[in-house]
Amino acid sequence: MRIMILRSSPPSPYGRKVKIAAALLGLSEKIEIVPTDTIDPADSIRQQNPLGKIPALILADGAVIYDSRVIVEYLDISAGGGKIIPQGAERIQTLTLQALADGIMDAAILQMYERRFRDEDRREAKWIAHQQGKIDRALSYLEERGVSLHATPLIGEIALACALGYLDLRFEGAWRAKHPKLVAWLDRFAAAVPAFEKTRVTS
Repeated sequence: MRIMILRSSPPSPYGRKVKIAAALLGLSEKIEIVPTDTIDPADSIRQQNPLGKIPALILADGAVIYDSRVIVEYLDISAGGGKIIPQGAERIQTLTLQALADGIMDAAILQMYERRFRDEDRREAKWIAHQQGKIDRALSYLEERGVSLHATPLIGEIALACALGYLDLRFEGAWRAKHPKLVAWLDRFAAAVPAFEKTRVTS
């Protein structure tokens, strides 16, 4: 029986992060995914999350939690704790990686909003370049430092895979040419985590 509802949309990298986390924690069958249109003022997401943002998780008692970072922590606790968010120093490391990966997603989405909601002659090239700079620096940092991959991926690794997947989706994988180590890492992640391919969208 499904006891939770996940409000999300297929292209959302944050929603994808939650779906992959749920799969790794063995909780997918307890979650019903309900498509959400955050642009539609009639969509009930605005009553469930006052910010009108996804993902949002509606619990069995009707309580709603958001954003993706809070949801994955709730899911990890529900699965017994310490599964994808460990304790101690490793916790700080994986949460920091998650923050970096989420920042890549944020910057990519802001670029998409600029292109989607502004006519071409009104787009701010400096703003787009500013966001792209964040992505470029983050990817270069990760390429140089390297990223681990646990037998059960931790939340930082899950978030990074979703960030790279979003760059593939929205920016035609342009990041791949300069980051061969990250490409190889993502290939290993995809091979180890079937939910990554299962949650992939092409448009």
